[in-house]
Amino acid sequence: MRYSGLKVIKEALTGHKGWRPTWRNPEPKARYDVVIIGGGGHGLATAYYLAKNHGITNIAVVEKGWIGGGNVGRNTTIVRSNYLLDGNGPFYEMSLKLWEGLEQDFNYNAMVSQRGILNLVHSDAQRDAARRRGNAMILNGSGAELLDAKGVRAMYPFLNFDSARFPIKGGLLHRRGGTVRHDAVAWGYARGADLRGVDIIQNCEVTGFRIENGKCLGVETSKGFIGASKVASCVAGSSSRVMEKAGMRLPIESHVLQAFVTEGLKPVLDGVITFGAGHFYCSQSDKGGLVFGGDLDGYNSYAQRGNLPVFEDVVEGGMALIPALGRVRVLRSWGGIVDMSMDGSPFIDKTHIDGLYFNGGWCYGGFKATPASGWCYAHLLATGQPHDVATDFRLDRFRHGGMIDEKGQGAQPNLH
Repeated sequence: MRYSGLKVIKEALTGHKGWRPTWRNPEPKARYDVVIIGGGGHGLATAYYLAKNHGITNIAVVEKGWIGGGNVGRNTTIVRSNYLLDGNGPFYEMSLKLWEGLEQDFNYNAMVSQRGILNLVHSDAQRDAARRRGNAMILNGSGAELLDAKGVRAMYPFLNFDSARFPIKGGLLHRRGGTVRHDAVAWGYARGADLRGVDIIQNCEVTGFRIENGKCLGVETSKGFIGASKVASCVAGSSSRVMEKAGMRLPIESHVLQAFVTEGLKPVLDGVITFGAGHFYCSQSDKGGLVFGGDLDGYNSYAQRGNLPVFEDVVEGGMALIPALGRVRVLRSWGGIVDMSMDGSPFIDKTHIDGLYFNGGWCYGGFKATPASGWCYAHLLATGQPHDVATDFRLDRFRHGGMIDEKGQGAQPNLH
């Protein structure tokens, strides 16, 4: 069934009796060509592109919870391609291009809104860094504009331009960035994969791997053993716990990243802004709430909730930038478990175990990377070779000095 405006009108006139479930709810078969662990955005995108691009449809996506219940439904919905380093720039530009055509591709309203992202500048040194990053973005085809204070004021006159401590001197504008309805991305990919024959198995937790003579033969699950020629893990913040079942220790730490939403307001913020003097980023949802976030909680955790000191730090950053926020009530907050790598960049690679593959270490970049991650992971699983834009995302890059340290923070995951 293809969705369209005419279909909506028809169903409205006939009592909405023609809608079918968005995807099936099958029981697992004994064996598949590919078993994907994790029914989040990356896992579902991988299944979708394996079926669409490579004709591989004997696939199971196993998810321990429900579709949309993990990080793909817990982020702040921002998509962008404003990276500096060669290892990241082409990949995220590819991802943004896929975002631009995604709704037409999988025939689902993901509410892609390229409303623009403005990274504010508060010092001469930050302006120099923004100029360097902007030039890299232009070379990668992402586009960038360096604004002065007057240009920023024309866009957002309510910002605190008179702050003696954090004066706004300009900003780096990425017009093609924006936001996407996060859980709709999961639903769209799930529907597209299901229509192509992929089995999406919810409430099916992986409890172990069956490995013999250095080869992965399948996964042990709460619904029994499922055999597979290839097993692909992409479980975000649970990566260390899942891959430990295969005897692997990853260069990854898990941390909580909190997000917040306020009461609904009239339209006030038509783009995404980030505070350059502290970690605060904010946009306004279609319901009117301001959606914002900041630094992750510094300690390691698998909990989907954060602590109050980080809440306070994020709100302080928001108040320094937009003093009027002091009159707005925060309705709720939540947390997602992010997989922080040692250099702040991800992995899409084979493991040393034959037939076992790994996708993770996305840090803050997981949601925006969803389409390209699925595309490149599917390419690796189908061909055995990394995609051209993901050749640097190797598990062994630390051994040969191939780090992709976008922020220049060194080997401290919670700082990336």
